[in-house]
Amino acid sequence: MKGSDVTIEGIYKSFEDFDVLKNVNLDIKKGEFFSLLGPSGCGKTTLLRIIAGFESPDEGDLKFDGVSVLPVPPNRRQVNTIFQNYALFPHLTVFENVAFPLRLKHTPRDEVDAKVYEYLKLVQLEGHAQKKPRQLSGGQKQRVAIARALIREPHVLLLDEPLSALDAKLRQHMLIELDQIHDKIGITFIYVTHDQQEALSVSDRIAVLDQGNVLQVGTPHDIYESPATGFVARFIGETNLFDGEVVKVEKIDTPQIEYMAELDIPGLGRIKVTTDDNVKAGQNVSFTVRPEKIVISIEKPVTKREDINMLQGIVDEPIYSGFQTKYYVKVANASSPAASGASGDTQPVIRVIKQHASYSDEGPDIVWRDEVYLSWSANDGYIVCVKEDA
Repeated sequence: MKGSDVTIEGIYKSFEDFDVLKNVNLDIKKGEFFSLLGPSGCGKTTLLRIIAGFESPDEGDLKFDGVSVLPVPPNRRQVNTIFQNYALFPHLTVFENVAFPLRLKHTPRDEVDAKVYEYLKLVQLEGHAQKKPRQLSGGQKQRVAIARALIREPHVLLLDEPLSALDAKLRQHMLIELDQIHDKIGITFIYVTHDQQEALSVSDRIAVLDQGNVLQVGTPHDIYESPATGFVARFIGETNLFDGEVVKVEKIDTPQIEYMAELDIPGLGRIKVTTDDNVKAGQNVSFTVRPEKIVISIEKPVTKREDINMLQGIVDEPIYSGFQTKYYVKVANASSPAASGASGDTQPVIRVIKQHASYSDEGPDIVWRDEVYLSWSANDGYIVCVKEDA
């Protein structure tokens, strides 16, 4: 396996009185495509600059393959960085831009020629070697920057929002190409982005940051299906997030799920959710269910399953997007102590996404002001966090 393990141990970084990074600890594996994901100002680019050697931490250590690299200057670290703005030399050809790192090392001409064309072929630009950057599209410029970064054969490639300057379709295309290049090269990629779809699409693992803290590290599936905090649940895709109280917990006999909890959620009533956490009656919790997990229908679903949650409501806003329709459903008053008196603007709104998966789905069959039923399995909800007892 190529690349290096990257270990980040207890890193703190402040600028004047502002704490940018707070006790960050990460273990990034050799050859991994690892993403740092979070909103603007969360500290992800600062962390990337520390790995590159452009910034020094106030506290903590940074190791490659178990050896501290903090004393090593940027030009001697086995790292290269791809920036948002490509940073190409406008007066040089594509060939010379890619060759530049080798020229600095006084690499023999024959070796330069062979390696430049090898990496131009890798990024599918071998026919553009003599063009100047101004003659290239945004995607082509980005591929030149990738080739130039890789030709040094770094152990770690850092990517600082490299696709943010591209339009949406080109960004998706480049994302696929970037993933394919990673598969071919096999070195460690550390990718900074605020776009959760980018991170979910290509990452082996993701670290979600907010306000200098690492909130969760896991696979895309773990991050999406089992968010550790309310912030992660809201930031990664769309979700419905509610606070409630645990009123009952039962142990159930299944291989993967140990407990069935019943929650009392204001405006929704009694909601069942499976959990592997031993939550207790009386605890306050946050509960989430993703919009695509909810089934919406005009007719009341017929089921004998005891783990199905079912609510009634009125479609407050349907949004048709071609491949799907998103419904904002205002939930009718629920029969629970917590929900008593809920009416008008106090009624909770649940987002539901219905996919149009076949040709016969010519358009939304549920429209504005329709009375509908919402249902989902207890397995599809998730207790995000257990709060302090009230």
